[in-house]
Amino acid sequence: MIAQSDISAAMARIAPHIRRTPVLRLAPHELGTEHPVTLKLEFLQVTGSFKPRGAFNRLLSNAVPAAGVVAASGGNHGAAVAFAAQSLGVPAEIFVPAPTPAVKRTRIEGFGARLVVGGASYEEARIASEARAAETGAMLVHAYDQQEVLAGQGTIGLELEQDAPELTHVLIATGGGGLFGGIGAWYAGRAGLVVVEPEACATLTMAQKSGAPVDVPVGGIAADSLGARRAGRLAFEVLGATKATCVTLPDEAIIAARRWLWDKLRTVAEPGGAAALAALLSGAWRAPVGARIGIVLCGANCDPGSVA
Repeated sequence: MIAQSDISAAMARIAPHIRRTPVLRLAPHELGTEHPVTLKLEFLQVTGSFKPRGAFNRLLSNAVPAAGVVAASGGNHGAAVAFAAQSLGVPAEIFVPAPTPAVKRTRIEGFGARLVVGGASYEEARIASEARAAETGAMLVHAYDQQEVLAGQGTIGLELEQDAPELTHVLIATGGGGLFGGIGAWYAGRAGLVVVEPEACATLTMAQKSGAPVDVPVGGIAADSLGARRAGRLAFEVLGATKATCVTLPDEAIIAARRWLWDKLRTVAEPGGAAALAALLSGAWRAPVGARIGIVLCGANCDPGSVA
């Protein structure tokens, strides 16, 4: 499993290129719970999601070839890789599936990357991106199953523990598992971890039940950010090592959490970005007595009007 030293090294490497995002502490009465909650506002990260942490760490940890970098993405990872490549002066090609929202395509192209529609699903885009990397010699930047990417995402855990050392549990929205894998590797048992997934694409939940990553159906409101076909091998290793709890949610719970964020905090989050909060608000996960809860709000790349 990725070591804390890998994550600390990643923090030193990427710090000049990212934002240290703030936390927001909410009293129990604000959420109607018995527990204080600390929100990690990672949607304020450059490009609007947590993804630049892993992208920068991947690029800065390796010699980037002249052909540049290639990535497959439902949107947020692609924007992060495009931004990192632009910042470091290297070319980037991003393969997206056809359902990728226009707002995310525009972000990717706005950071100077060549955007390619690589199929009907993320899995098809991933296969197309790997073929392109093999053809050109470009460096592949995987969305969630590379050591450097997970170590970069783990810097969220480093910041969160420094800024809110009292937390007993951390809730993390999960697609392929890069965010969970990085944060889980940082905490390494010092806090209880809760994997939150939509019912329509529950990769780590099914991996836990099956004893190994398996293909799952992909659908639902958060598929553009959490719609991996299969959990990453590295995240599955962290899942086993940390004995994290997995919970799943219906789309309705995610929609309600987005509305809560707007009504109470005047904050817009994309569906995947609100999923971890939805687990608490909906009761899909029930905190034990005395819990002090951290929740990562991980992305906000959406049409603001979509919350209405």
